[in-house]
Amino acid sequence: MAYSPTELLTVYLGARDQSSKAGRRKVGRLAFKDRQILFEYDAAFITSGTEISPIKLPLRPGVSIADTAIFDALFGVFNDSLPDGWGRLLLDRTVERNGVHRGQLNPLDRLAYVGRHGMGALTYEPELSQQTADDVPLALDKLAEESAVVLAGENEEVFEELLRLNGSSSGARPKIVAQVSPDKKRIIHGQQELQTGFAHWMIKFPSSQDARDAGAIEYAYSLMAKDAGVLMPETHLFRTKRNKYFGTKRFDRNGDARIHMHSLGGLIHADHRTPSLDYDMVLRVTQALTRNIQEAEKVYALACFNVLAHNRDDHAKNFSFLLNARNEWIFAPAYDLTFSYGPGGEQSMLVMGEGKNPGITQLQTLGKRHGIKSAPEILAKVKAAAANWRRYAEQAEVSRKSAQEIADKIKLP
Repeated sequence: MAYSPTELLTVYLGARDQSSKAGRRKVGRLAFKDRQILFEYDAAFITSGTEISPIKLPLRPGVSIADTAIFDALFGVFNDSLPDGWGRLLLDRTVERNGVHRGQLNPLDRLAYVGRHGMGALTYEPELSQQTADDVPLALDKLAEESAVVLAGENEEVFEELLRLNGSSSGARPKIVAQVSPDKKRIIHGQQELQTGFAHWMIKFPSSQDARDAGAIEYAYSLMAKDAGVLMPETHLFRTKRNKYFGTKRFDRNGDARIHMHSLGGLIHADHRTPSLDYDMVLRVTQALTRNIQEAEKVYALACFNVLAHNRDDHAKNFSFLLNARNEWIFAPAYDLTFSYGPGGEQSMLVMGEGKNPGITQLQTLGKRHGIKSAPEILAKVKAAAANWRRYAEQAEVSRKSAQEIADKIKLP
């Protein structure tokens, strides 16, 4: 097909109230001109007072240009809509299958492919994707096999199907968005009007670098995190005759209503591929944005968990904030919690300057610096949960080899 670059996009904010699903609002317009990306808020949206990105793109009239090139000249709030890793791979291969080289796509092209199917509440028009949906049950084993084929680059026929199911989700591991029945026994395509009784979920498949029991490990971590006092969405281990797949209920949806979501990296324009932040910064941003010590306590609990449970892939895109119906920012539930070694074996997010071997001392200092009076109790609760790792591993049916490898790394004083 002939390539024609996208030069103008209209941005909308989806309705946050289920009773007004049609009540989306025009946010503004993005333009691609002279290799620059320009954005201008709609005048009516400015008067609404809704800040979708208060640090880097506050409400103001006139044209704005991002202060960084790390997101291909996009503001971070729009970059958050784009798929990363797995989703980007699917899009690249799909357009190339249709005769367009991935290098031709500009950032607005990619947002146009996302259209109304991205994470969070922002949508983009005109939309380039031709996504259709149905309520045919999905076979997880078959989708996992097709994901492996795509990663190996063997079969072009499955690219577009997986792109439809991917829903522009972020992260490197293959995944789909789906609707799941209350008993977790029926799974259908996620990109359609929500079926009665169903809820929006995300289901992951192991990549070629993952252990076979990666889904069970992540589920065990979700159980451990919940007992540690970390705010988590509902999770489930979807079992088939051949494998186990980790799933999590989407917190950017309330029924079919969309909730605005903004990653830490997008909020402050920090590149998650280059670890450079400290939990001290995460807490400072949280307190400035939410002005609520309870939200800071959520961050502190997550920091303690990531350090003590050896989740070292805690980069800037793995922390997010939600804008609620009262236009208040809150810290989003935790996600992507699992055992990981991190870049060079270090913690992606420093803890009071320490990345190689952060521990109790740095966590205690972090809590004191930010005036978190409940820090000792939070830390003790996380330590107690981490100490029970084997119980969660057994409950999730993690292999003995993986359980032992993780137990060797979760060393508590």
